[in-house]
Amino acid sequence: MNYTKISLVVCTIAASFLAACSPTKSQIQSLLENNPDILVGAIQKHPNEIMDALQKAAMASQQQAQQKAEKEEQSRMDDEFKHPLVPTLPADRAYYGPADAPITIVEYTDFQCPFCSRAYQTLQQVEKAYPGKIRLLYKSFPLTNIHEHALDAAKYFEAIALQNKTDAYKYYDDVFQNRDQLLKDGNKFLDRAAKKAGANMAKLKKDLNSPAVNDRIKADSAEAEKFGFTGTPGFVISGVSVRGAYPFDTFKQIIDKKLASK
Repeated sequence: MNYTKISLVVCTIAASFLAACSPTKSQIQSLLENNPDILVGAIQKHPNEIMDALQKAAMASQQQAQQKAEKEEQSRMDDEFKHPLVPTLPADRAYYGPADAPITIVEYTDFQCPFCSRAYQTLQQVEKAYPGKIRLLYKSFPLTNIHEHALDAAKYFEAIALQNKTDAYKYYDDVFQNRDQLLKDGNKFLDRAAKKAGANMAKLKKDLNSPAVNDRIKADSAEAEKFGFTGTPGFVISGVSVRGAYPFDTFKQIIDKKLASK
């Protein structure tokens, strides 16, 4: 940067300060856009200080975004406590847990989704922490655009449920506990899981593409989208939604508040 340019930059800054209490944003922007070597020279002369400042600014921005998201999430939950979501709960669906349980959790999930596998572990914690108080309803929400085995895995569950609702959850446990095998072997693994659960394989194969199975999956996915779920997993805990693989404490907060209100 030559002395003529330095003088010009100094004069521009001085003029902006004389014209007002401080230079405007547009003046500073114009100055830097027309003289990018100012920034380049500063970075070259003070790289460590500038990188440290950028990292701190990035961390502060992330913290602010996280705090904003947490506030919005809490506000949404508070609103849903007052105005609960109302999923359909047909009597002929496959439920896990006692019919008179005070808390019903509807799960919109994808057997191939890694976050759903994590949420499966959280649900195991929930069931252990609240024995006899939780009824779970699996609903299919396969993300077919990114998970090639998700739709077939959902069909197997629903086809098994037509035979035996308890066996359907044996299959559910097996698939989530062995997701790596689903990724490796696809439908061969689903066949093994269905047989292990006790399914009549001949009947299952007939039912896989039946209207009873396909219509149920379409209805479940449509309901998830109606509630604003754009990915998996999603949960509705007695009317209050959880959008993602949140930790046990999030479920506990909602369940405890619901139980206290009852």
